[in-house]
Amino acid sequence: MTTTSTTDTADTTDTTDTTADSTAVLTGMYAAEAAYLAAGGPGQASFAPLAPCFAPDVVLHQAAALPYGGTWRGHAGLERFFLAMSRVWESFDMTEQEFLATGATAVVHTRVRARARATGRELTFPILQTITVRDGRIAEVRPFYWNTAAIADVCAVRPTAG
Repeated sequence: MTTTSTTDTADTTDTTDTTADSTAVLTGMYAAEAAYLAAGGPGQASFAPLAPCFAPDVVLHQAAALPYGGTWRGHAGLERFFLAMSRVWESFDMTEQEFLATGATAVVHTRVRARARATGRELTFPILQTITVRDGRIAEVRPFYWNTAAIADVCAVRPTAG
């Protein structure tokens, strides 16, 4: 976090490095998320280990074109989001992850390999997320998908020939 204080005689800038803090928050959250999903995820595992990673008023923005699109608010919203995701994806593996920028707003590039529950089809795709960290917790997440149409297509139930 950078704060600037101005007086009549001089400007002073106090720069506190938040890079380590946001990196620790994000790596902690990804580890907690992996443990949550490994324990059965929504409906089976407790969200409690993940909750401290997120601000109580966290906001997650998902692209409207996705089967789980919309804005998800607060811890209860995140729990509903994870439930919606688990209904769509049989598996959702983050195979590669790179922190492109860290600080109060982090940028994370993730490569995902997922299998749709409805169709059994697999898709590998990138997600670029901007993640705002405030007071040691994730306050906002904005994932950007390269191709929401491909994701929606893989998740769509195909009519069967009769």
